[in-house]
Amino acid sequence: MIKKIIFGAAVSVLIFGTSCSSDNDPVNPTDDVIGVGTPEPATSKPLNLSSYDNGSGVMMQTFYWDVEPRGEWWKILNDKVAGWADAGVDRIWLPVVSKGQSGGYSMGYDPSDYFDFGEYFQHGTTPTRFGTRVELETLIASAHNADLEVIADIVLNHNSGGGNELNPFRNKDTYTLFNETNGNASGMFNRDFNDYHPNDIHERDAGDLFFSEQDVCHDQEHVQQWFWKKENSVAKYYKNVMGFDGWRFDYVKGFAPWVIKEWMASVGGFAVGENFDGNSAVLEQWVEDTGVSAFDFACFYKMEEAFDRNNDLTLLGQDMLRKTYPEKAVTFVANHDTEKDDNEDNRIEESNKMKAYAYILTHDGYPTIFYSDYENADFQEEIKNMILLHNTLATGDVEVLYNDNDEYIMKRAGNTNNPGLILYINTSGNTKRREIVTNWTSKKLMDYGNNSSYSPTTGGDGTVSLEAPANSYSIYSIME
Repeated sequence: MIKKIIFGAAVSVLIFGTSCSSDNDPVNPTDDVIGVGTPEPATSKPLNLSSYDNGSGVMMQTFYWDVEPRGEWWKILNDKVAGWADAGVDRIWLPVVSKGQSGGYSMGYDPSDYFDFGEYFQHGTTPTRFGTRVELETLIASAHNADLEVIADIVLNHNSGGGNELNPFRNKDTYTLFNETNGNASGMFNRDFNDYHPNDIHERDAGDLFFSEQDVCHDQEHVQQWFWKKENSVAKYYKNVMGFDGWRFDYVKGFAPWVIKEWMASVGGFAVGENFDGNSAVLEQWVEDTGVSAFDFACFYKMEEAFDRNNDLTLLGQDMLRKTYPEKAVTFVANHDTEKDDNEDNRIEESNKMKAYAYILTHDGYPTIFYSDYENADFQEEIKNMILLHNTLATGDVEVLYNDNDEYIMKRAGNTNNPGLILYINTSGNTKRREIVTNWTSKKLMDYGNNSSYSPTTGGDGTVSLEAPANSYSIYSIME
């Protein structure tokens, strides 16, 4: 049972009234509605959240596009890992750690030498944009000391920065020669035109073309050996020598899912793929084919439409990866690509970001926090609080209790040892209340999201009126 609670200017309507209010109906913030027939409980206090640990964590994306200052990033991150761990982060996703064609300006997505972590002079620099190998190794050690897993960003689809050579398969010169003097100073994984498309195996692979002349051919045995099979392959070197614990696979649309399966069979660990597609069915199929997690772009775009483009929260009821494969859905509000893009339909506006974080940090799926959002002084304490709630009370089955164009109410059922929570998002211009049925009987509630002082008490049947401030959210659970 769900009912809208209506408050007039001078007289409030009974909590169980059947009238419907408009967005213009004011709410008296001093009202403290108690379920019918339920005595107000004795003085209550907030839950001691340190007593609740649901085994969850969140991942921190530790970079944005074109981070500054160049050459200092590993040292900057090294100073932050302990604080992130204290906040409830359990993994950090690093940018591409190897040397790219753009040298000291490269964000790593133009990979040249997979084994140059900032120790060889090539492409005009010894350090990468982020620093030196020693600084990277120090960062990884600091993260491990803080019990954080470290995720490497791996670009398997394409290369850039090789030397010029005659390519008989294209009947022209291509920049596909990688050796000690041509973009591969480490001397490991030297390669030439045979390792790219087209070649003597086929014209192209099953994925979308990108950097077409340097599109890596994963069917070549030489490529497989150096990517994941050899003892000093990229996969095994990154895991066994550098100490990485998992993988973020870039641009997985560019190659077939079996490549991921082979990599994972070789080294294991946590893995998530960047399948940049808002169609949940595409993401589901890729997850099934690879066996690893995917960033939930379907969830991201539905949030952008719901909070920004269409201002319609019913869009949150549409398909997302987290609804079909919650254990494989890595949710996010922003990343390095969405934030560098000026396309307003490819990002969630700052004014709506906290509502979006409230969504991903209370629902199922594995949330990712974007560095620039967390390090924003206006957001940090709010995000930290939501991470705490995610890691403590956000547990149990997900049930949407109410959803219309400007209201969204969702319950996490909890379990015998955990009360769970209820999220109430309100995108209207007025404070709203709505009557719902909870799992909690005769319990005093409070907003652990710290946005509302309204503290109702549930009835003997679990019925209660909850409140969400204008253009904001509340996260309710019981008090002790």
